[in-house]
Amino acid sequence: MPLPQPALDLPVPPPRPGQLLARGVCRHLLSHDFVTVEEMTPAPGLRVDVMALGPKGELWVIECKSSRADFQGDRKWQGYLEFCDRFFWAVDADFPVELLPDDMGLIIADHYDAEIVRMGPETKLAAPRRKHLTHRFARHAALRWHGARDPGLGLR
Repeated sequence: MPLPQPALDLPVPPPRPGQLLARGVCRHLLSHDFVTVEEMTPAPGLRVDVMALGPKGELWVIECKSSRADFQGDRKWQGYLEFCDRFFWAVDADFPVELLPDDMGLIIADHYDAEIVRMGPETKLAAPRRKHLTHRFARHAALRWHGARDPGLGLR
């Protein structure tokens, strides 16, 4: 496989509000022994904000919403449900949580930490799908690590 062309040294833009929420969520989930990846594609056309892999192989999807407009503009979230054992919304303390479906998990977060306010219902993945997603998770994490370790590869 040929190596990607090196990326130009462009300035890195500041994190967007949803990315800051994701950071707090990832920090919190680590305290529950979950490892996480951000912006993972479980299937073509879908990109979840955070996917978490638990100590027993459980897979959680967390969608970070930084505003009412961000939530109302999301038309894909229901497609994520078939790619996780539990689904959560992550929002900041000022978000109007009455907009969110009551039957999903809820995490209140900021860019430093988070708190699971409501557990989402558990719907166990089928074994073949779990294996496939765990493999995608591992490859996504490894590619991110390569990109961080050697930014010249252009894997960002």
